[in-house]
Amino acid sequence: MEEVPLSENHRTCLGLSSATSERRLMKFTIDRDVLAEAVGWTARSLPARPTSPVLSGLLITAENGEVAIAGFDHEISARQVVEADIEQDGTCLVPGKMLADICRSLPSAPVEFAASDSKVFISCRSAKFQLAAMPLVDYPELPELPEVSGTVNGTEFARAVSQVLVAASKDETLPILTGIRLEVQGDTMTLLATDRYRLAMRELTWSPTNPEISAQVLIKSKTLAEVGRTLAGSGELSIALPDAHELIGFEAASRRTTSVLMDGDYPNIRALFPEETQIHAVIRTSDLAEAARRISLVAERNTPLRLAFSETGEVVIDAGRGDEAQGSETLQAHLSGQEVTVAYNPAYLSEGLGAFTTEFVRFSFTEPTRPAVLSGQDEILGDDSTEYRYLLMPVRLPAD
Repeated sequence: MEEVPLSENHRTCLGLSSATSERRLMKFTIDRDVLAEAVGWTARSLPARPTSPVLSGLLITAENGEVAIAGFDHEISARQVVEADIEQDGTCLVPGKMLADICRSLPSAPVEFAASDSKVFISCRSAKFQLAAMPLVDYPELPELPEVSGTVNGTEFARAVSQVLVAASKDETLPILTGIRLEVQGDTMTLLATDRYRLAMRELTWSPTNPEISAQVLIKSKTLAEVGRTLAGSGELSIALPDAHELIGFEAASRRTTSVLMDGDYPNIRALFPEETQIHAVIRTSDLAEAARRISLVAERNTPLRLAFSETGEVVIDAGRGDEAQGSETLQAHLSGQEVTVAYNPAYLSEGLGAFTTEFVRFSFTEPTRPAVLSGQDEILGDDSTEYRYLLMPVRLPAD
């Protein structure tokens, strides 16, 4: 049978005609899993609704045996560097979300990546893709990482972020409360967040380059949460506090991200923590969390959970009254001070309890109508730890 030559359309679909008719600007080969992971992480920072089409692209640069993949939307930048077999150095701009989807779908085999003046070619075994390259001339210059201010244990930082994140507001009408405040004073770092109904504060130790450093910045909670999830697990995390460009930067292993800061004066929420408390109640954290979850099933919208602490060494958790659905559960609790009955929003109480990793949680009260401070402790009769504190506003009961 006579062999029929490929048509021009077939050649174009396979990335052949364009590869030969246009000048090659870049070509490299890379492991599929390495490429998919780097592209996927960087693409997560791309805006859902970009102000300019080029901001939906990923900037790919190949040189010196490495490929850098980056994204930037004038507020947040993300960049990861991976090793690759570079045949020809170069730079191209590729539609980010589409590239991430393609890379995830490729078979487990080496990927050949090439770019010409106007097209990008991706091939892996028999799978071949051709994408239109985006105009490099319109892409903004990536920000430089500010000078590193210090390092912190990545795992500890991620846990600290998750603990304060529960109290960050989701109400965009008060944008300043949707951020997390990061303070450093010497070798102490403090994270704070509030939505006006609860407050979370976590202190941890870090290693600053300047032992006399003092700084306060406000960062979008979404940005800091992403840093905690994807950077902090890489070991030591470097933090670059703002310079004249008002950027904060984070770097771990081969990844780095920068973000502009939020504007505005954050409230002095530290002052809300009482200096002294006269009433203390200690409960096993897991027991209270499970009981609160169960009793919340009968707590309709805006119905609080009531906690009645007694000198008999018990706390009764209940919800519902009258003809409403009702539920109650009794747990052991160690009370120091007068008996007290308080009520809390079920979700706020459960989210706060979920942030503790200690076996017991301590409630510290000044009086029932004032906020309670929750802190963790390892033994029921031991001392509490103040590295993480969760301040919770009570719901006023009808009898109050």
